[in-house]
Amino acid sequence: MTKANLIDAIYEKVGLSKKESTQIVELIFELMRKSLETNQKVKISGFGNFNIRGKNIRRGRNPQTGNEIKISARSVLTFKASPVLKKVLNG
Repeated sequence: MTKANLIDAIYEKVGLSKKESTQIVELIFELMRKSLETNQKVKISGFGNFNIRGKNIRRGRNPQTGNEIKISARSVLTFKASPVLKKVLNG
């Protein structure tokens, strides 16, 4: 499913105009993005949790040369599905 599919679904099921549907989808994603940027958890009941997790510097290897390299510290986005979603997916 793409952002355009979400906009179309809101347009068809709720009856809002395409412009209003687009604004709603964009606003939701912007609010989620801002929350994650400030390290706040985004919890959507019945769907799951989005969270930012920090990863420390670690050693790795260049697979072509075998040389050891440092992999820099970074933040990664994680998602954990809710029990409700897991139940739906697993029947």
